Amino acid sequence: MELWWQDEARVGQQGTLTRIWAERGSRPRAPRDQRYDWAYLFGAVCPARDTGAALVLPFADGEAMNLHLAEISRNVTPGAHAVVLLDGAGWHQTGGKLQVPDNISLLHLPAYSPELNPVENIWQFLRQNQLSNRVFDRYTDIVDACCDAWNALTADPGRIRSIATRPWASVTI
Repeated sequence: MELWWQDEARVGQQGTLTRIWAERGSRPRAPRDQRYDWAYLFGAVCPARDTGAALVLPFADGEAMNLHLAEISRNVTPGAHAVVLLDGAGWHQTGGKLQVPDNISLLHLPAYSPELNPVENIWQFLRQNQLSNRVFDRYTDIVDACCDAWNALTADPGRIRSIATRPWASVTI
């Protein structure tokens, strides 16, 4: 049995501003774009295995969620079953339209409780270290930045485990 956490984040030209180091008394500059192009980073992590599965997609709906569930399913240990915890976004509850693979069970978190989902902390880490204070010229630049950020996260041994482990959420058999 594996415990996976799932969420999605919108990354785009509007961007986010984060803290940066600057000389005391100075006012650091950070670029900000006013255009409206974005991509959705669907991500899921398994802290116990220190691994994750992600897709960068141009939309967030039931079809995108089906693609992401299939990607998570491919990353579950062969012969294991995964419980995927996720929030109550509309595309997570499409009235039987989700195609949940046989090796996955979905468990919805309580409404309005993002603090329970450690993937929110993953997004915060990626924004602080990879995705903030920059301008994307094209949609492909957004996709490339999301892919690079996720690949850097998963290539860093112990990073997912350190960010996403919750002592109150573990599986013991």
